[in-house]
Amino acid sequence: MRLRFSEQPLFLVLVAVAAASMLVPAIFALAIEEFHTARSFFYAGLMGLFATLLIALARGKRSLTGRNNDLIGLLSLLGTYVLIPAYLAVPFQEALPSTSFLNSYVEMVSALTTTGATIFDMPGRLNPALELWRAQVGWMGGLLIWVAAAAVLAPLNLGGFEVTFAAAPGQSDAGITRFQRADLLRRVVRNTMQLAPVYTFLTGVLWILLLVNGETTLTALCHAMSTMATSGISPVGGLPNAQSGIAGEMVIFLFLIFALSRVSFTSDTAVSRFALHQDPELRLALMIVVGVPLLLFLRHWIAAFEVDAGENLMLGLRALWGALFTVLSFLTTNGFESADWNAAQVWSGLNTPGMVLMGLAIMGGGVATTAGGVKLMRVFALYLNGLREMQKLVHPNSVSGLGVIARRIGREGAYHAWIFFMLFAMTLALLMALLTLFGQGFEQATILSIAALTSTGPLLALAGDNPIHLVDLGWQAKLVFAAGTVLGRLELLAIIALLNADLWRD
Repeated sequence: MRLRFSEQPLFLVLVAVAAASMLVPAIFALAIEEFHTARSFFYAGLMGLFATLLIALARGKRSLTGRNNDLIGLLSLLGTYVLIPAYLAVPFQEALPSTSFLNSYVEMVSALTTTGATIFDMPGRLNPALELWRAQVGWMGGLLIWVAAAAVLAPLNLGGFEVTFAAAPGQSDAGITRFQRADLLRRVVRNTMQLAPVYTFLTGVLWILLLVNGETTLTALCHAMSTMATSGISPVGGLPNAQSGIAGEMVIFLFLIFALSRVSFTSDTAVSRFALHQDPELRLALMIVVGVPLLLFLRHWIAAFEVDAGENLMLGLRALWGALFTVLSFLTTNGFESADWNAAQVWSGLNTPGMVLMGLAIMGGGVATTAGGVKLMRVFALYLNGLREMQKLVHPNSVSGLGVIARRIGREGAYHAWIFFMLFAMTLALLMALLTLFGQGFEQATILSIAALTSTGPLLALAGDNPIHLVDLGWQAKLVFAAGTVLGRLELLAIIALLNADLWRD
């Protein structure tokens, strides 16, 4: 019986891709003589491929034509983030029998949603093949959200696209309406063919640049994948323990720009049709990335200068760089900490840096990028609305003329952005209540909830006075945290859209 790829469900194809990806850590583990790990991944991948083949054969030529592509796409994304991590956790737990399957599942959910919070936060706890697998799952999760943004979320005006005037491809003309009604899998394949080479090429370039700057091969690869996916996963516990030093941080800094706006790497959606110098997300991000470090730097600059300017000048410059890098890293929800971040805290005398980092993570990166958070486009829409309201207080009968950039924001863009803020706050309060119910203190519950909803796992180590260890949480709290990461990655608007009765009609 001949199998047609285009007639298979998207979820089944994603399971097959996940199964095939297990061959990478299997081959690597075999090369470093971790034979048990190699067998675990090889057998799990082989069984997954065999199972998907049997299911495809059983389906025969049953086509998905005529079914609601929007519903299938959203359900496939939800199933990917909830069910596929259970499969990804099988070889992980088999290769590390000292841990439970629940820990492995939470680890894989965190990686696939690009949250990057880890149960195994002690460097050396995992062998190199498992470290590679964590980073690889995060990297695949980043590519998944790149593709899903254009193929699934944009046609539904979700994921931040609802703020723009012409959010989804073809919202106004019949030509692109055919794109919306096209077969879901073909749509996904077409976007994957466009974006995967770019994503892979940028990852490879970053890997090489980190190697050139003295990083070890595995660490450079993991950091390159984590940077492009904004997962913050590191096999050495973060950049302070890396060998590339400040040069490696500068290279990573440049590549984090791709998480600020989709216009930096594609023009496949209307939200990406701004000119680079007119893109509101890049402008707002520039203001934040420059403004916040300068405020931290200047906070105690006069006092430091009066004490000994010559002796402290280099310390001040390193503090400025540490603040600059860390601010961009958490704004993009990557979560890498600069090796000079401690110097920045000492220099500024700031006693609560966690509040700054959580605020940056909540603001988030660009729409349809790997970054999480509320997203810069929504913040920009609210800023424009606030500016207009203040103008009307002075000139009640005035007619707005905010320019070309403002006209790209829809008439109800601020309204939609405000709705999302309210949903975000309500979800945050619910998660905090559940975590408090399951034994977490108020501060820990706040950090855990924000880290989950913004896909910024490193907040657990940096936002509080003491690091939060996921392994110490009860099983109920771990599942709540995992659910929060899925909600943060998929966004609550998409979950609510699944409850729309119109989507369930053929």
